[in-house]
Order: sequence, then structure tokens, then C-alpha cells
Amino acid sequence: MVTSIDGKDIKKLVIACDAGMGSSVMLAGQLRRTLKKEPVTVEHTPVDSIPGDADVVVCHSGLAARARRAAPDVVIVSFEVYIGDPAVNQVVTAIKNGGVVGA
Repeated sequence: MVTSIDGKDIKKLVIACDAGMGSSVMLAGQLRRTLKKEPVTVEHTPVDSIPGDADVVVCHSGLAARARRAAPDVVIVSFEVYIGDPAVNQVVTAIKNGGVVGA
């Protein structure tokens, strides 16, 4: 199981969801805008269909165990709040400025 990655090595960031309520879609859109100048692709996908080339998966804490089962070799970052969560902000900062995500 991979537990950390350097932010500068992240090329694909996946927002994984389950309920389809739209909150994770909004988060994915916000991250695309925030990271548009970075060499990172932001995708939104169901938690059980995480692509194999994902570098980091961001998902609500309630989905973290499922995400780890679906993508055991990917860093999983869980959060509590869809907008403004410190865990998500840390991922953005690491991508923009370097630093470790996970661990």
C-alpha cells in the first residue's frame, strides 16, 4: 500500500464519490480551476471505478476504506468537508509548492 507521494509527482488527481449528490462534482470543478496552471489532470469518478493511473484519490472519509480496496497502490486522502477542508488544501499546496501528500 502506498501511503505518500510528493506533490510534484502528482499527474492525476481523482475525486471519488458514491452518492452522486453533486458535492464531489463541485469539488472536482473547484480543484480543476485552482490547479489549472499545474501539470495535473483532475477527474471525478465513482469510488469503485478509480482509474489505474491515478496518483492520488481524494474522497470523503466515509468512502476511504472502499477507495483503498479499489486502488490499493494509490495514495488516498480523506476529508470531512467538501469545500475548504484542510486535507484537500494540503494536497493543493503540495501540488503547487512541493511537499508530501499522505503518510
